Amino acid sequence: MNPMRWMAIKLGAQPWLPRYSKLIVGADRFLQRISRGRVTIMMATGLHELVLQVPGRKTGILRSTPLLTVPHGDGWLIVGSNWGAQDPPAWAGNLRAADEPTVTFKGRTVAVDARELAGPERDEKWAIAVAGWPNYARYAERTERELPLFWLTPR
Repeated sequence: MNPMRWMAIKLGAQPWLPRYSKLIVGADRFLQRISRGRVTIMMATGLHELVLQVPGRKTGILRSTPLLTVPHGDGWLIVGSNWGAQDPPAWAGNLRAADEPTVTFKGRTVAVDARELAGPERDEKWAIAVAGWPNYARYAERTERELPLFWLTPR
């Protein structure tokens, strides 16, 4: 295992990390902006990241959110973990309401179909997501809500 991945997983499990989420996400957005989406904070760890672009469901303003992802099949699994907070992330609600979401992955932007998974299919894909980022299981333990799991596939 990439030693940086091991460190990222250990760091990502810390309960105090969400306090620094705005700093982490801001730094990542800056890095992606200057590299035109080709470089992310997660790259050094061997983990994968995408930028989800959906309009805000209340404002209609396009929102770009960097997210940890687990590539699967021809698409990507993303989890609305919000680091295990009691409230779901805003992007999850925006994605549910979006007609035409897009993602940027490794500098390439594509339109996607987003499906929120449930039942046995969710259970199967949840195991894949947790294998990619073990902290999803920790985050699920921190909250009473079921963490939403989405499968994004290119249109």
